[in-house]
Amino acid sequence: MIDVGIIGGSGFTGAELLRLGAAHPEFAVRFATADSQAGVAVGELYPSLSPAYPSLRFVPFETALVDDVELVFLGLPHGASQPIVPEILGKVRWLVDLAADFRLQDASLYPTWYGEKHAVPELLRDFAYGLPELFRHDLEGAHAVAAPGCYPTTAALALAPLLEAGIVEREGIVVDAASGVSGAGRPPKPSTTFCTVDEDFTAYGLLDHRHTPEIEQSLTRVAGAHVEVLFTPHLAPMNRGILATCYARPLAATSTAELLDLYRVRYQEEPFVVVTDGSPSTKATFGSNAVHLTVRHDPRTGWVIAIAALDNLVKGASGQAVQCANILAELDETSGLTSTGVYP
Repeated sequence: MIDVGIIGGSGFTGAELLRLGAAHPEFAVRFATADSQAGVAVGELYPSLSPAYPSLRFVPFETALVDDVELVFLGLPHGASQPIVPEILGKVRWLVDLAADFRLQDASLYPTWYGEKHAVPELLRDFAYGLPELFRHDLEGAHAVAAPGCYPTTAALALAPLLEAGIVEREGIVVDAASGVSGAGRPPKPSTTFCTVDEDFTAYGLLDHRHTPEIEQSLTRVAGAHVEVLFTPHLAPMNRGILATCYARPLAATSTAELLDLYRVRYQEEPFVVVTDGSPSTKATFGSNAVHLTVRHDPRTGWVIAIAALDNLVKGASGQAVQCANILAELDETSGLTSTGVYP
């Protein structure tokens, strides 16, 4: 068994890590930190977890906690990982950060998109970007991973086959995506209360959402040249899920049948990617680590449309972190994860 610690275990991603850890055949969760919930039983905050963790309580973070584990997950808000990582990076065998603190390779982007300079830019190079379907080789032999954001995962997997094949323009790409409210985190906010969200659908982060450079970073890597994206996120009145509809201009004549064949070939060996003739839905991915994709060419307007759906807390966060950890530990990549959603 691999002893595991979760730093930042009381948020939604932390709770999802605890749920997945309880079902993992090779992981044993030894501690979960949560300064604001220190002393509270895991099952008290999340009754759904009480059967798996009848005696586990959240504890305050102390560096010494990591001395007794091999693998640590960081489920902290953005910015909170940067002061902690230098303390623990050399103390554990593997480290997976779910925040954006170490996702961007260019430190100069942080002031523009996150509003402050990176505290330890020299450590950015130590983190592999954890999107296995596109950058699996980066994870092999790595010791630290920055797990991608939920929106960047959805958009990158939807668009990557088109850009890898060089069949769409690299500029003028549009990504419209909608997320469930859990993407905003567990702490209550005026914009995420029931009365605010229920029966509403709204765009936010107009023109400056912080996931934009992360999406462009992934797509630039697969395209081999700079990719420019206009990204607009939306908040949908649902607990979980992301649906992204992406638009690009083809460089040559194509068809829906050709594009679907391209996607099926590209992802045929990927256990968590489903290429479908139908329209992907968030409900189909609920609780799973799967992403559902489809693609169309519209001969009338000339646009190519790629659509992706996933669970923002699983493949968009904690499930993907576990998938990366499996690769780091040289386990079966699917260990403790499922591609089958919960329905209804």
